[in-house]
Amino acid sequence: MDILQALILGIVQGLTEYLPVSSSGHLTIGSALFGIEGDENMAFTIAVHVATVLSTLVILWKEVSWLFKGCLRMQPNEETHYALNILISMIPIGIVGVFFKDKVEAVFGSGLLIVGLMLLVTASLLAFAYYARPRQRTRLSHTDAFIIGIAQAFAVLPGLSRSGSTIATGLLLGNNKKTLAQFSFLMVIPPILGEALLDTYKMVKGGFAAAMGDLPAASLIVGFVAAFLAGCVACRWMIDIVRKGKLIYFAVYCAIVGAVTLLTTIL
Repeated sequence: MDILQALILGIVQGLTEYLPVSSSGHLTIGSALFGIEGDENMAFTIAVHVATVLSTLVILWKEVSWLFKGCLRMQPNEETHYALNILISMIPIGIVGVFFKDKVEAVFGSGLLIVGLMLLVTASLLAFAYYARPRQRTRLSHTDAFIIGIAQAFAVLPGLSRSGSTIATGLLLGNNKKTLAQFSFLMVIPPILGEALLDTYKMVKGGFAAAMGDLPAASLIVGFVAAFLAGCVACRWMIDIVRKGKLIYFAVYCAIVGAVTLLTTIL
């Protein structure tokens, strides 16, 4: 992977992690176009995912510090309710990670067909959430957090957008748009960091140099920085988009990309 490829893929990851168009699907498509695979792709994927988590912490720092300060009071309050919702939302993805990790990784190696199909599913979810327009509640319940967590667990499939699935599910359940967007971005921090730590441990255990493959350090750094900066822009942008209810445009985009991906795979 050269520096230009790393720059492009880093920007793609940073933008698509928050925009409801599937970062995993776009990284899979981009890697296939550039002919990048194996350990080199894995090391880069870990780096750019960590970069986007850091961008979330930067953009939503006030919300993160609000949660920590509230939880340190050691008494039930709005902050502990919110933090408990995040913990509850992690249960489904935790189950998938513990019991179905090998099967999920096999799906990631199954080619672009699954990516195209899941992008069409993402488009359908976004369109349905846009036209359903249910009444909005101002407080996220524990039950809703768990259901949104199930949507996040299904979004491990490449092409099925995590932010698109969780935000669309939350909207269909009748939750406030702005609060839901923030919750969708905050709830993914623990799973991504946990997954990155496990994968990094495996890489180091098997030999860091071998795990890096032919990936130059400069490309890794460029991809990391690009993903971080693009993530900062996309995170703030996406919160405004959800608040204004303009997800239908991303539904159209996912439908077009999904259809093109399927056609190129089949033909």
